[in-house]
Amino acid sequence: MVKVRTKDVIEKFELELISGEEGINRPISTSDISRPGIEMAGYFEYYPAERIQLLGKTELSFLKQLNHFDRVSRLERLCTDITPGIIITREMDIAQELVEACEREAVPLMRSKQKTTRFSSLLTNFLESKLAPTTAVHGVLVDIYGVGVLITGKSGVGKSETALELVKRGHRLVADDCVEIRQEDEGVLIGNSPDLIEHLLEIRGLGIINVMTLFGAGAIRSNKRITLVINLELWDKTKQYDRLGLDEEKMKIIDSEITKLTVPVRPGRNLAVIIEVAAMNYRLKKMGMDAAKQFNARLHDVIEEGDQEEE
Repeated sequence: MVKVRTKDVIEKFELELISGEEGINRPISTSDISRPGIEMAGYFEYYPAERIQLLGKTELSFLKQLNHFDRVSRLERLCTDITPGIIITREMDIAQELVEACEREAVPLMRSKQKTTRFSSLLTNFLESKLAPTTAVHGVLVDIYGVGVLITGKSGVGKSETALELVKRGHRLVADDCVEIRQEDEGVLIGNSPDLIEHLLEIRGLGIINVMTLFGAGAIRSNKRITLVINLELWDKTKQYDRLGLDEEKMKIIDSEITKLTVPVRPGRNLAVIIEVAAMNYRLKKMGMDAAKQFNARLHDVIEEGDQEEE
């Protein structure tokens, strides 16, 4: 499925379309951008035709120095049937040969007001966000004290009810039931809600509720980086649960590994408070304050003192 097309770039950055309008639906398959300076000099051996071509002051000034024959031939080779578009920055004047070449090959020729380096950075960030690897996870995503907590578990375990309690306690809902996740960088997972169920919570026996309508705009957010996964599961008497917190479990999502905690569910446990404290404790660990390790060190010291007294 095509994630982004040339027309999306035009709309996002309000670009002026000069020629090649027939090609605005061309797909963009990579976030890499090309500044074809060496191609302007006549070397097309490794020309990355599938990238958006960005022409700034340097490329256009060199183009003016070429004779008419070289200029036409090189601009024609610049415009291929897979080139998603050519963008001129700084609102600079465009050579008529380039306008005609883009029109013949249906390559969108666009112009931006921004400086080349600044525009290149913005465009790269936009394309990386749109073209990032994606997946969907069954769960609830909540922003708790700035920590993106993904709550998972089997259907009916109480994920949505826990999220509702967290929202009542002042935290923000990102997504319920289905969380769309994209990996924008190594170890960076961003979660958001599908448009169809954005701001909605499903509570069994109550139905669908709109969190923003009930609790206000401060109770929701559109996306959040996921840094902690909490898996809710029904209490299993035969299973040994972690009581100290020294062992850190990981969950792999796409190519990133995220810290995972397993919280057993049984009557009388306040899951919202437990998850809230888990998020705060995670923040403390990232700041270098690990209560479990501190306790383990103190316990080790006590045992050593006891051994010395016996000697």
